[in-house]
Amino acid sequence: MAPPRKHSTDVILDAARTLVLENGPRAASVAAIAAASGAPVGTLYHRFGNRNGVLTAAWLRALERFQSRVLAASEEPDAVEAGVAMARASIEFGRELPDDARLLLNLRPSDLLDGGPDAEFRARLTEMNAPLMDQLRRIAHDLFGRATDREFDAVSRAIVDLPYAALRRHAHADTLPDWLDADLTAAARALLASYRI
Repeated sequence: MAPPRKHSTDVILDAARTLVLENGPRAASVAAIAAASGAPVGTLYHRFGNRNGVLTAAWLRALERFQSRVLAASEEPDAVEAGVAMARASIEFGRELPDDARLLLNLRPSDLLDGGPDAEFRARLTEMNAPLMDQLRRIAHDLFGRATDREFDAVSRAIVDLPYAALRRHAHADTLPDWLDADLTAAARALLASYRI
């Protein structure tokens, strides 16, 4: 008798993501995810607890993939170049992992989950976002000499909002336009450089 087949977490989360993107969150029942991934229903319950657990894991995996790229880009010591690199990393994420980008752009956790996110999810999200917020504050302080809410908001417009809007505009295209990286980074650089004291 052959040993039972192991089902990778990524295969299960990919199946859940595909169901959500193609047919909406309600299509991603445990039974549908199991059928799409080839994993037994019991494996999903054992590994994730319930439907919310699978969808939360898929959404958080997409966020972690996005953040790891953006945070790696933020290590540039010059504030303007760090911000430009972070904006570029957002576009690269959308190009390299378009389904993850679509999941983050089109669905909030509350759209996915029955009953909405719980306290544990919110705490995890806050913890995951903290390093990115720290980098935005660092850039704001380096450019403006201070990092109050207004300066934080200003750098967020260049580093977060510009790429978000560009990715959202092109989210349903088969591929992102080749010129998007250059155009977006030029816009982010011009805006960030204008803030430097």
